[in-house]
Amino acid sequence: MENAQLIGLSRQMALQRQMDVVANNIANLNTTGFKAEQLLFEEYMMPVARDRDFSFSDQRLSFVQDWSTVHDMSAGTVMTTGNPLDVALDGEGFLAVQTPDGERYTKAGSLVIDATGLLVDLQGNPVMSELGPISFTPTESDITIGADGTIASSEGVKAKLKIVEFADPQDATREGNNLWAGEAPQAATQTRVVQGALEKSNVSGIAEMTEMIRVQRAYQSLASMQEKQDDMRRNAIQRLGTLA
Repeated sequence: MENAQLIGLSRQMALQRQMDVVANNIANLNTTGFKAEQLLFEEYMMPVARDRDFSFSDQRLSFVQDWSTVHDMSAGTVMTTGNPLDVALDGEGFLAVQTPDGERYTKAGSLVIDATGLLVDLQGNPVMSELGPISFTPTESDITIGADGTIASSEGVKAKLKIVEFADPQDATREGNNLWAGEAPQAATQTRVVQGALEKSNVSGIAEMTEMIRVQRAYQSLASMQEKQDDMRRNAIQRLGTLA
């Protein structure tokens, strides 16, 4: 009975973590450029937390472990906004922005020009070009952004957006505020910039709600099994007490 409860507890812990991931996906259903997450599970042979009082030579105990988080890097729907400072990235590329913690990367293409003339994201992080931050003067107009990221205005060509790609997108690390970090990103070669549009979140609300219901039912089923195991132990102790 102890083994069954320990195995059930390991599954409940994994389901709790899975619920956190699903809830985060749902919370970011309308976050521009957000990429959904999924959990990977694996069998784990627990070396110490198990009961071996009634062991047999062929006994095998399989516990559940949430092994890793996988990023779903599939493209979200591209929505036309008509705002010349909005950009969607058609491909696996990320915009580079400068943050207090160093250079970070984002798929959120909602850009604005701040009071000092810098091109920034919605968190105020300067958007980077291949030569550094991008600035505009108050008199500039007619801003255009080409498919390769080249920015031009009424004063001519300004800069080229720094767009990077990762050799393996799963190596990128998710951070807060829809930002990503990663080692040695490469200059993008397969990404096209779409001006006046935004990439929506790739989270499927229906799929995530269905997954949330499935996880809840699995957790409740395990809780019911644990309760029955407690009842069996209680009854066994009571019967042993009457025999004594």
